[in-house]
Amino acid sequence: MTEPLLKVRGLKIGATIYPPDAKPHDIEIVHGVDFDVMPGKVLGLIGESGAGKSTIGLAAMAYGRGGVKLTGGEVWVNGRDVLQSGRSDIRKLRGAEVTYVSQSAAASFNPAKKIMEQVTEAAILQGKFSKSDAEARAIELFRKLDLPDPENIGSRFPHQVSGGQLQRCMTALALCPQPDLVVFDEPTTALDVTTQIDVLKAIKEAIADTGVAALYITHDLAVVAQVSDHIMVLRQGEMVEYGDVDQIINAPREEYTQALVSVRSIDHVEKTPTDQPLLTVEGVTARYKGTNFDVLKNINVDLHPGQTLAVVGESGSGKSTLARVITGLLPQSQGRIHFDGRDLSPDLASRKLEDLRELQMIYQMADTAMNPRQTVGTIIGRPLEFYFGLKGAEKQKRIQELLDEIELGDGFQDRYPAELSGGQKQRVCIARALAAKPKLIICDEVTSALDPLVADGILKLLLKLQKIEDVSYLFITHDLATVKAIADSIAVMYQGEVVRYGSKSDVLAPPFDDYTDLLLSSVPEMELGWLEKVIAGRKMASAGN
Repeated sequence: MTEPLLKVRGLKIGATIYPPDAKPHDIEIVHGVDFDVMPGKVLGLIGESGAGKSTIGLAAMAYGRGGVKLTGGEVWVNGRDVLQSGRSDIRKLRGAEVTYVSQSAAASFNPAKKIMEQVTEAAILQGKFSKSDAEARAIELFRKLDLPDPENIGSRFPHQVSGGQLQRCMTALALCPQPDLVVFDEPTTALDVTTQIDVLKAIKEAIADTGVAALYITHDLAVVAQVSDHIMVLRQGEMVEYGDVDQIINAPREEYTQALVSVRSIDHVEKTPTDQPLLTVEGVTARYKGTNFDVLKNINVDLHPGQTLAVVGESGSGKSTLARVITGLLPQSQGRIHFDGRDLSPDLASRKLEDLRELQMIYQMADTAMNPRQTVGTIIGRPLEFYFGLKGAEKQKRIQELLDEIELGDGFQDRYPAELSGGQKQRVCIARALAAKPKLIICDEVTSALDPLVADGILKLLLKLQKIEDVSYLFITHDLATVKAIADSIAVMYQGEVVRYGSKSDVLAPPFDDYTDLLLSSVPEMELGWLEKVIAGRKMASAGN
């Protein structure tokens, strides 16, 4: 019987916490995990942030990131316990037997070195290949990963290729030394769905062609189901469930796994417009200062009271730029923004206080949207003072009402952002927007940085609040699953233009234009063999053209 390539037994991992007003103390973050990875097989590690996925993955390289300590258990790679190995053996392990693909290729590549030099570096330093042989292998991998101009792409610098291409270059870097195991740590999370498909396809085919084993870490069960043979579900440092992909997807045993499988099954009935539009964007064209090209081109959309308009498209399509124009941060060069019966001034500084109050915004990164030195009560209370002059007990009462609305309740007013989870931080940002009693809230990718279960809770909360407050949402996203869950109408953007617009039922019904068809077909489904069907369909379409 074949022995596991990677065998983990009783793995315990700890960290030291340094509270501001107390003595440092140690905590355990992974509590005795066991699993195997067989040669040529892929194990998916899935769970929410803080579950221990990346920490366990890095333990396969005998590495603890950010002060994390491997405190107990065994990690066997190719028949030896790497936790008992010396520094010299661990150096030989990393970049040779075990390699790593991080979430952000842009942050991992050196911007001052050409791609080829970085892709071949480990293979040469570990003595696996000569420079010429390493470069030949890199070109072979570039071709296998479907990168453009494989013979010459290595001569470019990282900033000269797209995000999806750079992520595939990083996969080439990990495969170049002919490792036995690759740790893929959220390799497609930061990518648009259309780019994600290309990278997933490349990774899956490269794994099959090279016979390498892999750990694939993600919080997206639909994604991990496309590339894995087995899946381990983690929560708070413990294994919740382990099984083959078919069992986990189609017959999950544990309640937490069942919740992951049923994510985004929100029952939202599309609303039909009955009133005049609250917001009309008419013939809007815009460009950034100092440039000579339009980033928005003749945009025309409406948003009705109490409804949600989803603006969807890949990065660079103009979604967030449209939000900047509506809020006055980027004055349009042509067209008008008509809001609640009046034309808004293109320039934010020229807008009235009532314009500012009635049009609020929630940002993607709650961490950077809040002052870390202010309490939750101060953050939510600021618009209450600014717009309504509330003070004292009256202000405190309203803050608590808002906290109850966002389902946080008592005990949060005196907390600081650092004491909140990602989902709690985003809820506070929602409460701050609601404090102004707006008629329209622009939600700019508000769930894209959150785990699926947390994002699901935020979407349900937004729908509940929409009914209570009768507020409209302009919901900017690249996630079609979110669009289906929350939208009443949809505008699909591509290269600064609206290529498809209408009610949700109309936009999501065929026939489709080419780009909308590509976008819709790129949303991962919780279905075995979905990726293979998409790849086969695109090959047929390409052959037909």
